[in-house]
Amino acid sequence: MYTLKGGDKMDLTKPSKENVFYMIEQIKEKLRMVNVDAMKSEHFTDEHYEDILYLYEMVMKRNAFSPSEMQAIVSELGSLRK
Repeated sequence: MYTLKGGDKMDLTKPSKENVFYMIEQIKEKLRMVNVDAMKSEHFTDEHYEDILYLYEMVMKRNAFSPSEMQAIVSELGSLRK
C-alpha cells in the first residue's frame, strides 16, 4: 500500500489503468516536466505495469536528478507508451 498526499491509501501492487495514470502523473510532477503533453497518462496502459511501477518507485525515492538521469527516465517512459 502507498500513502497518497491526502493520506488516502492506494494499492499499486495491482495493475490497473487508474494506478498507471496516478504513477505517470506523479513522475511528471516530481520531474517537473515542461512538455507534459508529450507524456499524457492516457498514452500508457497496464501492459508495461511492472516497468512503470519500477520507474515510479525509483523516481519517488530521489530528491534530485541530473539532466542525463532525467533524459534517461523520459526516454524509458517514451518506450513504454502505447
